[in-house]
Amino acid sequence: MNTWLTPTTEFAARQLTSIDIGLLAQLFDQADDVAFFIKNEHGQYVCVNESLAKRHGLKRAADAIGKRPSEICPGDFGQVPAEQDAKVLRTGRALVGHLEMQWHRPHKPVWCLTTKLPIIDSDDHIIGLVGFSRDVRVPVETDIIPNEFAQALEFFEQNPIEISTPSMLAERANMSLQRLARLTKRLFGLTPSQFIRQTRVATASRLLLDTDKTIADISFSSGFYDQSAFTRAFRAATGVTPSQFRQQTQNLAKE
Repeated sequence: MNTWLTPTTEFAARQLTSIDIGLLAQLFDQADDVAFFIKNEHGQYVCVNESLAKRHGLKRAADAIGKRPSEICPGDFGQVPAEQDAKVLRTGRALVGHLEMQWHRPHKPVWCLTTKLPIIDSDDHIIGLVGFSRDVRVPVETDIIPNEFAQALEFFEQNPIEISTPSMLAERANMSLQRLARLTKRLFGLTPSQFIRQTRVATASRLLLDTDKTIADISFSSGFYDQSAFTRAFRAATGVTPSQFRQQTQNLAKE
């Protein structure tokens, strides 16, 4: 039975938690849309599932052990999660349901909801963190989606500049805000505001990858009326500016 722990990290893993973390990794291996991890107080992996390894182009989960995110993923796609880890380990404040874009090898950016919780020992010392990133996917058959709702989503994805608030999306779908919230949560695992933000940034990321349009043009085409607001929103979701994203994804796609 694989536990994905080296002898040097096994002792650290025992310090982090009393549960069988190898068993936890195997449990999360049954969900290929989830990247699971446990890290020590230095932000180094002591346990990961196979999904996390595959996302970073690693042959085995064991290849991640003892490393930080910045050591297995180049550029800001690796630096941003490392900075998140440092903040959780420093402050003890959890990161819960954070919507962000991550890099999935060989050249595929994916949307994830990331949660990281500090691990605290009996003396109230922070000795590590445990967490996971779940891909944002549609978990149900599309034939149960109300037709007007589906049409509203299609309209928004094709015309992101036409809808800027959950109220406008609800009106387009001819439903209440409460029902809209239930549907976006059920279908995408997102609040309406998260869904709108994700759709806009996803549109922008496609344009950055597939076209030579300027950042200003992409900003407007994605529903942002101010380029600085676009840059802030894009950086909050991806950890990089639009121009950095275009350059890094081009470089990664060539590897």
